[in-house]
Amino acid sequence: MVDLWLHALSQPIDERPHLLIGCGAGFSGDRTDVARAVVDTLIASHQPSVLMFETLAERTLALAQLAKNKDPSKGYEPLLEAMLEPVLADCLKHGIRIVSNFGAANPAGAAQCIEQLAKRLGARPPRIAVVFGDDVMTQEHLPLLQQACGEAWPKAQVVSANAYIGAQPIAQALLADADIVVTGRVADPSLALGPAAAYYGWQWDEWDKLARGTMAGHLLECGSQVSGGYFADPGFKDVPGLANVGFPIAEIDPEGICTVSKAANTGGYVTAQTVKEQLLYEMHDPAAYLTPDVIADISQAQVIELGQDKVRLEGVKGHPRPASLKVNVCSTAGWLAEAEISYAGAHALQRAQLADQVIEQRIGHLSTIRTDFIGLMSILGDDRSTWKKDQKLLCVDARDIRVRWSWERATHAEAELLCREVNALYTCGPGGGGGVRTTVRSRLNTVSCLIGQQYVSADWRWASVKDSTGEAHA
Repeated sequence: MVDLWLHALSQPIDERPHLLIGCGAGFSGDRTDVARAVVDTLIASHQPSVLMFETLAERTLALAQLAKNKDPSKGYEPLLEAMLEPVLADCLKHGIRIVSNFGAANPAGAAQCIEQLAKRLGARPPRIAVVFGDDVMTQEHLPLLQQACGEAWPKAQVVSANAYIGAQPIAQALLADADIVVTGRVADPSLALGPAAAYYGWQWDEWDKLARGTMAGHLLECGSQVSGGYFADPGFKDVPGLANVGFPIAEIDPEGICTVSKAANTGGYVTAQTVKEQLLYEMHDPAAYLTPDVIADISQAQVIELGQDKVRLEGVKGHPRPASLKVNVCSTAGWLAEAEISYAGAHALQRAQLADQVIEQRIGHLSTIRTDFIGLMSILGDDRSTWKKDQKLLCVDARDIRVRWSWERATHAEAELLCREVNALYTCGPGGGGGVRTTVRSRLNTVSCLIGQQYVSADWRWASVKDSTGEAHA
């Protein structure tokens, strides 16, 4: 079977088929069955293709570092096998490259997991590249980070420090004929920019092309948000087939201009509206979207519907990359306890209020307790529960109230006291409470700062598999 990626790279750039990049995940914990439809669509296209999985959020990597501290073989995306198992063999068979940040705190461990999965599936051994350099929890970097954070530097134990690195190592690994590129903390759009830059041979100062490739990655990075998932609002923005919402695919041309569609035979839709919403998602300045690779300017961009589920993005401009990289520093932050109980029927609200008074009188003097009456006031409340002073709010005829309390404490034992007190409401009153649920979990704090790009050395290496020459690499 012809490897369409390699075959295209042997052709002049202006004769190469357009590159397709499909998204198989938009966050850690995303659905594990959605990549199948994306891969089927990529195979049917007969075009060079890449499948990207975006599985890191601001604090996901710190949680992965905690997991690695407990077990050095862990620390990568927990759903890695579940995400890859339905599609890995076909991607290797059809030459679809895979790029993902599911390495999290342990890219080498993720690569080993993939190698074992491929063997179990009877697929050929994949050439796996591991990107490194984002972990700046080193003696060299810590003084720089402390200076950059200033007074915001954590007083508690620092768990992780990771810089958002860019697309260059990804591109280099793909040009060395990697089947799979596993990264830790890279900027989300770089997962798409790396393949596009490698495929079309872009230089790292072709700012307009880099910016367009970056915005293609930005449209893909949150999975089905751009294809109707996060867009849905019944009666206002109705989205068909949401239970089987399709994940997006971007077709990128040699100039970096992209056209977004979605996997065939799936729900949701791709329209000018869904693309515009995702385009502006997490965008602080449309004229200066900062990434490690380029500063993208979408202030003059155009979003054009070409047909059903087919939207083109034009007019993106680029400017030289920033001198600094964003770094997230995560530290321990004590323990969070949460406890819930329900009251229903006559006088439900009054009984919920009495239960809240009991908890406050029992332990409220020890620490601030947050109270939420779910269904009446929770999302719009605040940590000090000031909404409880609003008498108009508490005059509703509520007959089904779920009460949630939460507090932060320094130790597990201190935090657990809240759980015990709420559990005691079963018999200590008020009457009719039920459905108690309690949890206690450790917390993390995050501080962000900037350090110069020159202080971060990002690169890649082969995992413990063979490259295209058959030579083993450590």
